[in-house]
Amino acid sequence: MRLRDCVAIVTGAGSGIGRASAVLFAREGGFVALVDRDDAGIRETLDAIRALGAEGAAYHGDVGELAFAEATVEDVVSRHGRLDVLMLAAGWSCGGTVITTDPADWDAVFRTHVGGTWLWARAAIPQMQRQAKGSIVTVASQLAIAGGKGNSAYIAAKGAIISLTRTMAVDFAGDGIRVNAIAPGAIETPMLKRSFARHADSESAREASRHRHAMKRFGQAEEVAEAALFLASDASSFTTGTVLPVDGGWLAA
Repeated sequence: MRLRDCVAIVTGAGSGIGRASAVLFAREGGFVALVDRDDAGIRETLDAIRALGAEGAAYHGDVGELAFAEATVEDVVSRHGRLDVLMLAAGWSCGGTVITTDPADWDAVFRTHVGGTWLWARAAIPQMQRQAKGSIVTVASQLAIAGGKGNSAYIAAKGAIISLTRTMAVDFAGDGIRVNAIAPGAIETPMLKRSFARHADSESAREASRHRHAMKRFGQAEEVAEAALFLASDASSFTTGTVLPVDGGWLAA
């Protein structure tokens, strides 16, 4: 088991990449604290973890709230004595160009993605410093590297996550903390379905996206979770500040 006796927090654990990663971390021996604003979703994830005979806990709240991040980290550490892995998978997308995006939606996207990365890292890193070890896995996007159309707030926020990941990796390497990002392509998740639903011809948009990948298919959340597990575990002990594409060849095509 690659995370035996490890303690992990996964944000966005109520569905998609966050859920798949949390379940895989539990299968690999970790205790996983599940964070999401979707209370029903994290309860379903918790049930899936317990069905494996593993343990976890659910924390319901807004990842963009500092007090929630601090209280959750404090509670996890007080109960388990340590925090080994922090995976930041919470996300939200609204679509739109810089002209058509409502300012409130722009702020909400950045609050979830950038704030939800910064605030949770801010809360978790002091404990990892005390341990002199820890792994933080952020979730960016292939679109932050390649660019994309009609999703400016999301792509800008994911670009900020890449920059933040790299600077945190440099800032805390001397403390034994590794910080890496995953850049998924289009992954079969509820967010992807909502994204296509915004198009007048959702099926055409879906097919265009599918064919944009060199592998001519969408990824599965479990495939991204395997990459997250690699970055979370000691298998990647000499890896920090990197961005790992899991994109079906999008960036190569």
